[in-house]
Amino acid sequence: MKTRILSAIIMLAISIPLLIIGKLPFAIFVTIVGVCGLFELLHIREEKKKIPFLLKIFAYLLVLFFILYNRNGNDFTYYLDYRVIAFIIFFFLSPMVFINDRKKYNANDALFLIGATTFIGLAFHLLLQIRNYSIFYIVYLFLITIFTDIFAMEIGKRIGKTKMAPDISPNKTWEGSIGGMIMGTFVASTFYITIINNNISIVKLIFLTLCLSAVAQLGDLVFSSIKRYYGKKDFSHLIPGHGGVLDRLDSIIFVMLAFIVIFGII
Repeated sequence: MKTRILSAIIMLAISIPLLIIGKLPFAIFVTIVGVCGLFELLHIREEKKKIPFLLKIFAYLLVLFFILYNRNGNDFTYYLDYRVIAFIIFFFLSPMVFINDRKKYNANDALFLIGATTFIGLAFHLLLQIRNYSIFYIVYLFLITIFTDIFAMEIGKRIGKTKMAPDISPNKTWEGSIGGMIMGTFVASTFYITIINNNISIVKLIFLTLCLSAVAQLGDLVFSSIKRYYGKKDFSHLIPGHGGVLDRLDSIIFVMLAFIVIFGII
């Protein structure tokens, strides 16, 4: 427990000042974290099957490109040349022919690399975009995930009886999930209406925040499902007491993706 608390303090001491500063320092920090996230996905994949070295290098370069592309933008519009997308697909699929060994590299490997690099790259790029738009939106989204997670765990421990997804996450319960959604929505909505916009319809705000809280738990379960598939408890041991980058950011990644979809409404 002491290790977990110490790690949390160190993470906050590093991330909060950089979040406040924004601009290039925050972009560098987000890029490093994003690369660590890709490392965890590739590493957990290689527990079952090795990925050719050169293709891993290209995957890292691709994630760097996705994260830093138009890093100063804040309009939530991701402009990407179709020629670049075509090149990415071509580059990951073509090696199947030249390697000519399905045990070393096949269609599943290629699609995994395309999906993993694009997913991680876009997710952390969104983190930069939302921060550029307003630091308060980042705080709002993190409040949703943090308080949803805390209260879902605590309420689940005390009154949880109905298992939510026992094969994926044995400790999660519907009672905890509902409690987490209520408290996460209450705290985040209070912050939103106090700091960001007090003219928004309270009913609309509560409904949309409740949806984002549900998405936060969905993200947690999706990433847990990935870990279960590969027989792992954590994505890595990068953060003592917490696991890896993706263990800590699984919920916020999904919340950011959902937030961009509903941003025009909220």
